[in-house]
Amino acid sequence: MSDSTPRRTSAPGRARKRAIREHAAQTGVAYSVAARHLESVGLRPGETLARYGRTIYPIGFDPHRQLLVERRERRSFEERVSDTRRAAALPRGRAEHLAERFPPSRGGTGTGVGVLYHGEGRQELLAMLYIVVATESPGLLPVVGDLAWIAELGEDTALDTACAEVDREARRLLDQEPLGLWSSIQKALDIAGHSADGQVRQEAIRQAALLHTMMTPHLGYAGEPYVEGLPVVGARQTLDALLIVADDGHASGTRVRLLTQPNDARSGTIIGARWGSSGPPVGYLVWLDGATAPLSVCPEDLIVLAGQETIPR
Repeated sequence: MSDSTPRRTSAPGRARKRAIREHAAQTGVAYSVAARHLESVGLRPGETLARYGRTIYPIGFDPHRQLLVERRERRSFEERVSDTRRAAALPRGRAEHLAERFPPSRGGTGTGVGVLYHGEGRQELLAMLYIVVATESPGLLPVVGDLAWIAELGEDTALDTACAEVDREARRLLDQEPLGLWSSIQKALDIAGHSADGQVRQEAIRQAALLHTMMTPHLGYAGEPYVEGLPVVGARQTLDALLIVADDGHASGTRVRLLTQPNDARSGTIIGARWGSSGPPVGYLVWLDGATAPLSVCPEDLIVLAGQETIPR
């Protein structure tokens, strides 16, 4: 090769330069400063700092879930419109839509993570949360006619934008203590059960019966009473992923490693997010491989491992 022949930068080199440019743009610092920063944290090829970017459908250990996600991406326009029409119907339709959009996912062997986005009654709990929002904060509800019009576009994200305040408020409700959440739901269902709107009243009565079933004690194998309780964790993970679509962040199932100490190579799995009043997550719950309990970590202390998104967005 002659000296006049243009030299090609290797793929890792191009990825590194791209990461530096993105980091410089996101932080507002010079390219050289961004390069030194990324070098100091030991960012590997394809890795990103957790305070940037978005991972909605992380590549996990459940091929069945990945097939469901990929199949959903191949829906026809007519199928998309049918789904967005359902997603526009609060509370029950949107709850069904979300449970299908973010299907359960198994954790990997050795990670200590069980099944994510799951829980008996997850869909029903989501519907109950929307009833609570409608009862306690009716001003947050989008105009029904507007939702119907947006639904005809067949775009999930357009509908997400219209329902953003409702979805975030529903997620906020899940930060309550279990007894407080149960009380809020029961109160909202009692109010909705006396609504002048027959459809609202019937749905509230239906959900109240489901809530009663969830919270009724049963007898275990040894004869001891127990209560299944509400599937709060699975509902949280579902709404976390939904909010991340618009506000960025990393959904449950995303593989990360710690950046709390130099050369700390411990890896783990995100199993939840903490939210502020707006914007992306302000923190994550991470289950480190081999741990017995989750760890609360700031986005600044996490690195997202390479190749995490199933479907490019």
